[in-house]
Amino acid sequence: MNPESRESFTRFVAARSGSLMRLAYVLTGDQHAAEDLLQSVLTKTAARWRHVDDNPEAYVRRAMYHEQINRWRRRRRESAVAAPPERVAADRSDEVDLRLALERALLALPARKRAVLVLRYFEDLPEAQVAEILGCSVGTVRSQTHRAIVRLRELVPELADHLQTAKG
Repeated sequence: MNPESRESFTRFVAARSGSLMRLAYVLTGDQHAAEDLLQSVLTKTAARWRHVDDNPEAYVRRAMYHEQINRWRRRRRESAVAAPPERVAADRSDEVDLRLALERALLALPARKRAVLVLRYFEDLPEAQVAEILGCSVGTVRSQTHRAIVRLRELVPELADHLQTAKG
């Protein structure tokens, strides 16, 4: 990597690593796995930096989705943890049980359904872009999204109650 590319890559990582780390955590559900995912993708991206187009963040995000899906396919099992990771946030103790139930439910979803939900609702991407990232049709994105939401409602029925209370 030439000095100019190295400096450009270093600036990109410094500017966007926080956002990319949050995405990695959402995809993995574990801080250490998120760090590994981001480091792995950034290492691969650095090697191809001069070939990365005008939107390097989109390139890295897409690489993260694909890398994580590959990891899910290889592993096909979940790892149990003694306790959920600690988070620094405002006092929202009334939502903790619901949040933990939702997190467990998300981790129970198959990899593709979880990726669709992350892309559609966490990343707020349109269906066409999600389809492009995952290499499928818009119809597949719609059906996977619908099925994932139905499954989440089955796994966490109190989520529907909470949403109705928040609206009313």
